[in-house]
This record gives sequence, structure tokens and C-alpha cells, in this order.
Amino acid sequence: MISFASDYIAGAHPQVLKRLVETNLEPLPGYGEDVWCAGAKEKIRAACGCAGAQVEFLTGGTQTNQIVISTLLREHEGVIAARTGHVNTHEAGAIEYTGHKVLELPQREGKLDAAEVDGYIRDFYADENHEHMVFPGMVYISHPTEYGTLYSKAELEALSRVCRARKIPLFLDGARLGYGLMSRDTDVTLADIAALCDVFYIGGTKVGALCGEAVVFTGRNRPPHFTNAVKKRGALLAKGRLLGVQFDALFTDGLYFELSRHAIEMAEQLKAILHEKGVEFYLESPTNQQFVILEDSRVEELRKQVSFGFWEKYGPDRTVVRFATGWSTTQEELEFLRSVL
Repeated sequence: MISFASDYIAGAHPQVLKRLVETNLEPLPGYGEDVWCAGAKEKIRAACGCAGAQVEFLTGGTQTNQIVISTLLREHEGVIAARTGHVNTHEAGAIEYTGHKVLELPQREGKLDAAEVDGYIRDFYADENHEHMVFPGMVYISHPTEYGTLYSKAELEALSRVCRARKIPLFLDGARLGYGLMSRDTDVTLADIAALCDVFYIGGTKVGALCGEAVVFTGRNRPPHFTNAVKKRGALLAKGRLLGVQFDALFTDGLYFELSRHAIEMAEQLKAILHEKGVEFYLESPTNQQFVILEDSRVEELRKQVSFGFWEKYGPDRTVVRFATGWSTTQEELEFLRSVL
């Protein structure tokens, strides 16, 4: 059985594991107050071209989304997201659990439109009953989106302008950010994201780490007493070194970008194989996730040899499924998939 079910089916890249082993017996302070976390933060600031960025390490994507959103929003505010946004669909109500509502807007291939966001905020304040409603206090996007699509630089600039004019933060979920940055079809760089977003994170869990996400507050806008808030939400690691060591390895000699580039090259070959076999695309993404439509009978038969992800039903007897490549995908796995499709 081979797997294209997700981009975190493997443990960690050998170089990350090697660094963890090398540092394993070093006596270090807890809670991320160690030299490895400090060094990794400096490397991330340099990669982002944002010397004043405040970088924090958290364990996973859901914890990161919940903590960033709940600490930046005020009590009466909610977060704007696309209907298909991860925080709105696949996080078990984690945002609502904190007392903040996800304010759903329509999506275009998984993306928010800046004009619609601005219109929503304008209409909210035009409503004379808005004091009885949840205020729009933040915009959440992911890059890549749930459908593996990407914002262009112009689209990000438009969203950034709206958020800054409305004085609310733009938060970019970067769980798969490396795969977006290394796409052949992007015009967005890590420095662009740092310049246009108020906060974003660099996903390690899906790009070569055992676990971990690096949150970047770009305008010295980290909420006060952030460590206290993280601990209160049960997400503060005593052995914070585990995250710093991993990100130090990922941001040494461009490893993070090398692993991301590999996944994209594998995804391009995957697309070619799917086309070769006459598979119908639901959405042909420029990143590492590919969404195709299969007859249910074919899904059942293929699952005997290959693991892949359910996405949504497409009529009574067809299903949209997702094939994902990652940093650990091999040429041999692609060839096996070709042989059984």
C-alpha cells in the first residue's frame, strides 16, 4: 500500500532527525527560551526579510489558528473566512470554542475576494443594529487554500489594503506555505507575505518536521502576554527546544525550500500521470494537492492498493478525491500509481 493521502504521512526529514539527535543531551532552558529557538527565529526573520518580526513556535496548525485568532480578536469580534476555509470546515469548531464566530463569505476556488470583504465590512457598519452583531475583527486566508490554489501578489495586495484601511489584521494560514512558495505558477515570495500580512505562519508539520508551526507577527503586533495565553490554552511545550531545533534545521541551507520544491516537482508528474490516464480533474491546482473526480466503484477498487483522501461527493455515484504529494514522495510511488490507475 502506498499513500497519497496527505503531505504528513512520513515522520521527519533525516536532517531534522539528525539535528534532534545531535542536540538531544544538551541541557537547555524550557518553554522555548533556548539557543536553538533563538537561532531559528533569527533565520526565519532573515528568510522573511523582516528584521523586526516577532516569531513564536507552536505545535500544530489547529492550535496555531485558534491561538492567533483568539488572542488578536477582542471579545465582540469574529474572523472573516471563506466558506471553504480550514477554520470554517475542518477544525471541529475550534475557533467557536474560544467564543469567537467564523464569519463566512463566498469563495472563488478557495479564495476570498477583496471587494467582497470590503463590502461585507461596509454593510456591517451600515446596519443600525450592528451593536447586536458579531463585529468583523480579522480576515483569515490560507496560502495554499483548501483547494491547493494560490493568491496572486495583486490579490494579496488588495486584501492587505482593505484590512489596513479597516484597521483589522490579515492572518495567513501557512500550514502548506512552502508548497505555495515553490509553485511554478506563483508570483508571491516569503518577503511579500511578510510585507502584506499582519501575521502568518510557516508550517513545519507538513514540510519535513515531526511537528511545529512558526508564527510570524510582522509589525511588532504580537498580543501582550502571549506566552501566558499559549499556556492557558494548553499549547506551551516545556521542551520548546523540540520546535526550535527542527526549524533551525529546516532554515539551514534552504532545506525548507528544497523539500517544498521536491513536492511540487512530484505533483507536476502526478498531474501528468492523471492526464495520461484520462482522469477528470475537479480542480487542477498549482501546488501539491490535486483534486479529481472518480466513479465510486473506481474509488473502492483503487483503495485496495493506494491511499488517498475523500474530499466531497459529486453526484450520486461519483466522488471528488484528493491526491497529495509531499517532501517524502518518491518516483517509485508515482510509477506504482501509474501502473494501477
